[in-house]
Amino acid sequence: MFTPRVKICGVTQVEHAVAAVAAGADAIGLVFYSKSPRAVEIEQAREIALACGPFVTTVGLFVNADADDVQAILRRVPLQLLQFHGDEPRDYCEQFARPYMKALRMRPELDVSAAIQDYSSACGVLLDAYRAGVPGGTGDTFDWDRFPKVSNVPLVLAGGLDSENVAQAVIRTRCYGVDVSGGVESAPGQKSSDLIKQFIENAKQAYVKGETE
Repeated sequence: MFTPRVKICGVTQVEHAVAAVAAGADAIGLVFYSKSPRAVEIEQAREIALACGPFVTTVGLFVNADADDVQAILRRVPLQLLQFHGDEPRDYCEQFARPYMKALRMRPELDVSAAIQDYSSACGVLLDAYRAGVPGGTGDTFDWDRFPKVSNVPLVLAGGLDSENVAQAVIRTRCYGVDVSGGVESAPGQKSSDLIKQFIENAKQAYVKGETE
């Protein structure tokens, strides 16, 4: 039976990265966007990434970053995947010799299938809630009925997820994976090991629970 992948994003402390890995997280997200309460400095990010071990994907999140700044981070932080959360075009995303995931905010007028095709070189596309002027981390959900049923690119669901709704979200969308940040926090930027563990458990057991209910 397929098990959705889980990414814990916005990790700012080694101890929470270690807790997430121990709970079964598939990926850890490090935010390189200075306006975010979850932003990390380069050396802080390096320490967290190294603590994750070799078999957990470390993801760097960027929002309309200067390409030179991204390259500087890549020279210091062992990132396996880049996540672009701004207005980055495809050719920008492809220049760093790393797999990338493009985030799309689900604006009401967005042609989702066409937007996904625009980033067909991505190893995945993340669909997130839309709020004007905010690139992510809003804590809002979107209409999961807009989540494509078929895609030639793995699709990751984000936006307003927590331990209470993630199982339903997984069952409704049949997504490749889920991405959470605020939904596993006790305060902005402060992850809770207990909430992380509960979220991962509920996400990964969603199909089993859905079939037995």
